[in-house]
Amino acid sequence: MFQIIGILIVFGMVFGGFLMAGGHLDVILRALPFELMMIGGAAVGAFLIGNPFKVVMGALSGFGAIFAGPKWKKKDYTDLLCLLFLLTKTMKTKGVIALESHIDNPKESSIFTKYPKILKDHFACDLICDTLRMMTMNLEDPHQVEDAIEKQLEKHHHEHHQACHAIQNMADALPALGIVAAVLGIIKTMGAISEPPEYLGKLIGSALVGTFLGVFLAYGFFGPFAAVLTAIRDEDHHFYKIIQAVLVAHLHGNAAQISVEIGRGEVPTSLQPSFSVLDEAINAIPPETA
Repeated sequence: MFQIIGILIVFGMVFGGFLMAGGHLDVILRALPFELMMIGGAAVGAFLIGNPFKVVMGALSGFGAIFAGPKWKKKDYTDLLCLLFLLTKTMKTKGVIALESHIDNPKESSIFTKYPKILKDHFACDLICDTLRMMTMNLEDPHQVEDAIEKQLEKHHHEHHQACHAIQNMADALPALGIVAAVLGIIKTMGAISEPPEYLGKLIGSALVGTFLGVFLAYGFFGPFAAVLTAIRDEDHHFYKIIQAVLVAHLHGNAAQISVEIGRGEVPTSLQPSFSVLDEAINAIPPETA
C-alpha cells in the first residue's frame, strides 16, 4: 500500500512541479515511447545478460513481494513457536523414535499438517527436519548444531539477496543508459543542424528526455524497489533464525516451554506474540496432537 502511495507521490510531485513551472508535457510524451524502448530495452537486456535464470525469476517474484510485504505475518511466528514446542516436547517426553515419523514424512505428520503455511515453505521444513534428524543421530553438541544451522541460514540468505543485488545493479545502470539514449538523440540533432532553431530545440529536448528518464527510473523507482526488497528479505530471515534459537535451546537441556520462550525473544518486536498469547496458543493445541 505504501509503495503505491509512494509511486503516486513521485509522479505527482515531479510532473506536477514541471507543469507548475510552465513546462509542457507534449515534448516528453512524444519522445517517451522511443526513449523508453531504448533505455528499458537495454536495461532488460543487460539484466538478462548479467544474471542466471534463477536470479531473474527471483527478481520477478521479488517485485510481487515488494507490494505484498514480508511473507511471514504475526500469526505465522506464533504458529512456528507452537510447531517447535510440539516437536521438542515430543522428543523430550517420548524420545527420538516417536519423532522419526514426523521428520521423515512431514506431509503426513499430525504435527506439521496443523501448520500448512510452514509446511509449504521447503526451506523452513527442511531446516527443522534435517536438524532434528541430526539430533536423532546423536549430534547433541549445541555449538556444532548452531554452527551447522548458521551455515545453512547464511547460504539461504545469500541466495535470496541475489535478486536484490540484481535490481540494485539495474538501478545503478539506468542513468548511464539514459545518457546513451541522450547521446543518440544528440547524434540525430547534429544530423539536422541546418534546420531552424525551433526545430533543433525540440530535437534537443527529446534527447534530454533520455537522461531524465534514466535518472528518474533509477532513483525514483528501481533503487527504492531494491531497498525495500532487501528489507523484506532481512525481515523474513528472522523467521528461520527462530528455528535455530529454539532447537539450540532445546539441546542445552531446556524444557520445551522454555525453549520456545527463548525463541519468542528472537521475534522482531512488531511481530512478537506476547507471553500470554503464545501460552494460550500452546494450551489450545488439541491433546491428541500434543
